[in-house]
Amino acid sequence: ILANPLRFKISLFSTRPFSGRLLPLMVALLGLTCPAFSASADQDGGNNMQFPWDKMRLPRHVIPVHYDLLIHPNLTTLTFSGSAKIEITVTQQTSSVILHSKRLHITKAAIEAGGARSVQEVQVLEHQPFEQVALLAAEPLRPGHSYTVSIYYSANLSESFHGFYKSTYRTQNGELRVLASTQFEPTAARMAFPCFDEPAFKARFSIKIRREPKHLALSNMPVVKTVNITSWLVEDHFDTSVKMSTYLVAFIVSDFKSVSKITSHGIKISVYTVPDKINQAVYALDAAVKLLDFYEDYFSIPYPLPKQDLAAIPDFQSGAMENWGLTTYRESALLYDPEKSSASSKLWTTMIIAHELAHQWFGNLVTMEWWNDLWLNEGFAKFMEFVSVSVTHPELRVEDYFLGKCLDAMEVDALNSSHPVSTPVEDPAQILEMFDDVSYEKGSCILNMLRDYMTAGVFKAGLVQYLQKYSYQNTKNEDLWNSMTNICPTVDTDENELQGGNFCRRNQLSSSSAHWTKRETLDVRAMMNTWTLQKGFPLVTVTVRGKNVHLQQEHYMKGVDSPSSTEYLWHIPLTYITSKSDTVQRFLMTTKTDVLILQEEVEWIKFNVGMNGYYIVHYEDDGWDHLISLLKENHTVISSNDRASLINNVFQLVRIRKLSISKAFDLTLYLKHETHIMPVFQGMNELIPIYKLMERRDMDDTANQLKVTFNLFKDLIDKQSWNDEGSVSERMLKHSLLLFACVRGYQPCVDKAQEYFMKWQKSNGTLSLPTDVKTAVYAIGAQTSEGWDFLFSKYRLHSFNLEKHKIELALSLSRNNDKLQWLMDQGLHGDIIKTQDLPHIILFVARNPSGYHLAWTFLKKNWEELVEKFELGSHSIADIITGVTNQYSTRLQLAEVKEFFNSLEEKSSQLRCVQQAIETIEDNIQWMDRNFEKVKKWLQNKKL
Repeated sequence: ILANPLRFKISLFSTRPFSGRLLPLMVALLGLTCPAFSASADQDGGNNMQFPWDKMRLPRHVIPVHYDLLIHPNLTTLTFSGSAKIEITVTQQTSSVILHSKRLHITKAAIEAGGARSVQEVQVLEHQPFEQVALLAAEPLRPGHSYTVSIYYSANLSESFHGFYKSTYRTQNGELRVLASTQFEPTAARMAFPCFDEPAFKARFSIKIRREPKHLALSNMPVVKTVNITSWLVEDHFDTSVKMSTYLVAFIVSDFKSVSKITSHGIKISVYTVPDKINQAVYALDAAVKLLDFYEDYFSIPYPLPKQDLAAIPDFQSGAMENWGLTTYRESALLYDPEKSSASSKLWTTMIIAHELAHQWFGNLVTMEWWNDLWLNEGFAKFMEFVSVSVTHPELRVEDYFLGKCLDAMEVDALNSSHPVSTPVEDPAQILEMFDDVSYEKGSCILNMLRDYMTAGVFKAGLVQYLQKYSYQNTKNEDLWNSMTNICPTVDTDENELQGGNFCRRNQLSSSSAHWTKRETLDVRAMMNTWTLQKGFPLVTVTVRGKNVHLQQEHYMKGVDSPSSTEYLWHIPLTYITSKSDTVQRFLMTTKTDVLILQEEVEWIKFNVGMNGYYIVHYEDDGWDHLISLLKENHTVISSNDRASLINNVFQLVRIRKLSISKAFDLTLYLKHETHIMPVFQGMNELIPIYKLMERRDMDDTANQLKVTFNLFKDLIDKQSWNDEGSVSERMLKHSLLLFACVRGYQPCVDKAQEYFMKWQKSNGTLSLPTDVKTAVYAIGAQTSEGWDFLFSKYRLHSFNLEKHKIELALSLSRNNDKLQWLMDQGLHGDIIKTQDLPHIILFVARNPSGYHLAWTFLKKNWEELVEKFELGSHSIADIITGVTNQYSTRLQLAEVKEFFNSLEEKSSQLRCVQQAIETIEDNIQWMDRNFEKVKKWLQNKKL
């Protein structure tokens, strides 16, 4: 948290459910009449019958058109029963219908021919490894005909965060209440109803939900009527949906309350939450209204549903989910209290709502054909967060944080275990692994680079063309690039003239743009394929010889033993400024080496202006010395993003032995004069992990010496006020600096925090602490056993709901191992501490010098239970594995990590995150071997 205070992971992934035993059910068939027929639900091979399909993907010759669903959850027995009537069309003769089903107890099934009303008996076979069932018909289904498949089933509500699952909360009076909610992305709709659970099988959905009168049911569409079944049971009929993928279906049965508004386009927006928190829903409501209006105008496509509900779910694994018309959120991602919530909460909430509403177009209206192109959904939604929020909420200054997303992505993309943005996947665990920084952050960063290259207006025109052409359809990567082709890049719009058929010609070419194609259209597809179909990113080496700037590109990859990847080549839209001109110059590099010619000789040149490009730069000879001098003499000559990117790039070059660690440390010395959020955070992001590497090796002398790097930030820390004044960026900077200073034992900070904590404790927690300093105050208070216990007593109170994350962080900073162990155990049990919070509690403990051994032992001991709760391949599991091990730097630790994961079944040991963890430890070992003595020497020579 300290090294990475700003990098939100808004990861919209889901996990597989708890594999509990199916309760024996006496299933009422929902009072529906149905024809008599026989069915048997055998496991594959249970009666020696061959399952008629042997592929993970469903056959393409049976196509769903319309689902009629009836769902009846029982919130007392925690079970549900249901029926699915699916209208299908058949394109070739077949004797079986293959669809998805997982942990559903199918009691009856039939196939009815469309016009003839003839009902066929069917046999049901189940193939659990592929989560499929086959309905075997006595007579073949004929092409060109319509049929209705009827399936009746029952199941347990899921005990994890996937499928149709149980969630609970406590009222202000301490009463435990139960609700049921859904999370289907990517492959869990099959846990709620039998279905063709692949994104390309779009269909319409008519949903009916049975509930007790005291409850409320929500789904994608509005309720059109409610029917009384008995005095204790009602049935809500929801309007038929638009054509959509199964993973976007959603329903909730709860006692939520709501607040509503109408957008300027006439769409009803409502925010739903547990009754006690309804006063925290107002900010989200106002933000959603502004954002939905923005998107309708930006995309020039009306939002196609009559309403958009936003629901805060008490138990939710990820940040949020874009179900069409019913977006769902973790409570901390949607609820906001102006009195108690931090500045970062406001930013986080706004960004997540912007992300989910962008999906209503990118993802819902136009959907990727298969999960290999997940980035078409997630990269776009991540990118549109920044586009939309910068216009609707300019005071949040979201442009300050976009760079951080790209640097996050580069961290994993620099490993050999990375993957292309668009990459083949088959099974559910591989699909879940796609919900990572490469799909989200890298996806958004390469889109931002393309927009910067093409200009905002031309880029937007291409997007609108893509959305309009493929509405209600599924797309591949190339469909997007084809929509962008015939639209050309510009430096200034008046340099171009549009020719017939949208072809664009450049009239005048400056030397800097000479490599942009003349009298031809830009081949967006050829360019962007180099960014989406190969992993990693380029390192551009710049050598200045008088007016000639020699350029060379290569694949940047960490690790000494990295294979030479000479076959990698990118089309790089280079930008640069010089000591003689702050006008951004542009140059498209499409070859391994190239030369550009300046108009005059310059003292310094800075490439990748604003770091809008997804690449890093090495300045050979004395290039870095000139830039270090520039920062030392007058750092504000270049932008804060340019300064942050130089800090990042210089340390990345140390990793691959292009620069010495002393050169990188020399550059950071200018930070004594830095006040802007991104360069300060980047400095912390580079220096704190080095300090932690020393700490993990128990190298106390050097670690203590390294603490002097703290002096780089000391003046800025001393200037921070202990109140909630300032812009959002200033407040977020204050929060992180004070937490950093207090945790690192800076005495003035510790004294102030202790004073605040004592006053707060004396008031029995009723004193109102400034929001931005709370975490630092809690962190210091939790260092004593008495303070820890007092803080935990407040954690359990309803009035401290919005403080939970801050308190969890503070509690995990204890030096008492018993308390740290107890925290993780409670997170696993899920009673006092919700299981949704366990992954970050494990990470907090892992970052604690007293706790990192505990975190690793906990991971090993509870591996099976963690996988059961969070799902193999999920972002949660990946975060735990990489977070617990990323500061390891000894061969003994490497051997231990390898040994543990090799002892697991193949599917676990082959996870991408396991490969990332091992690579990172190997990289840390090499870094320490090469740089430890140099760090020591530099520290002895410098008096900070």
